[in-house]
Amino acid sequence: MRLYSILFLLLLSSGCSWLQFPSIHKVSVQQGNIVSQDMVDKLQVGMSKTQVQYILGSPLLVDTFNPTRWDYYYTRVDAKSNKTKQQLTLRFSKDNTLLSLEGDYSIPNSAIE
Repeated sequence: MRLYSILFLLLLSSGCSWLQFPSIHKVSVQQGNIVSQDMVDKLQVGMSKTQVQYILGSPLLVDTFNPTRWDYYYTRVDAKSNKTKQQLTLRFSKDNTLLSLEGDYSIPNSAIE
């Protein structure tokens, strides 16, 4: 009977996710462009693509069929599986000047037409 009890407890505890071992370390995972509100505040309508790229870095996604749209995405999953997602979309005119921005940041007055 003892043997069955020990086997049952071993099987029960080996596959349970509620049992946390203190020696396991999970790393937070970041993907995409890290864009802060300070960086977005520096953007102004009429800036060239080069100026925008200097402030924000290269966009994560440039649509090959619509090169006037740049997308910046950022995701982060921490050790406790909390997810953070942020997105910023920039639109440019045909002469490569910034027209508008939209996304998960507060848009500065200087970037609103």
